[in-house]
Amino acid sequence: MAIAFEQTIPILRIFDVAKARAFYVGYLGFTVDWEHRFEPTMPLYMQISRAGLVLHLSEHHGDGTPGTVVFVRMRGLREFHAALIASDDGYLRPGISDDELGLNLDLLDPFGNRLRLNEPPAP
Repeated sequence: MAIAFEQTIPILRIFDVAKARAFYVGYLGFTVDWEHRFEPTMPLYMQISRAGLVLHLSEHHGDGTPGTVVFVRMRGLREFHAALIASDDGYLRPGISDDELGLNLDLLDPFGNRLRLNEPPAP
């Protein structure tokens, strides 16, 4: 059988569930797919997704390192950016840059993790 890698799911470390929900669900528009705790007082591990991008967010020590950068290729970056700017968050006002890689939008979460969104130039 041929080797095939089917999906990559980055695990990002979080330290506050309410802040994580506010940023990823409230601001970025992700959906919570599922949540897991070994017991009610144990750290949370959850999966979120939006338009084909799947991320795992974890409160567990050792799952991810604050300051991780995730590079994401996408389409519709200008539309996504417009929706972020139109949101009622007065503090998060990211800008788009344009270089040889295409359009770029960096988003910094409350825990120092960075989503580096990229829309490559049209062929």
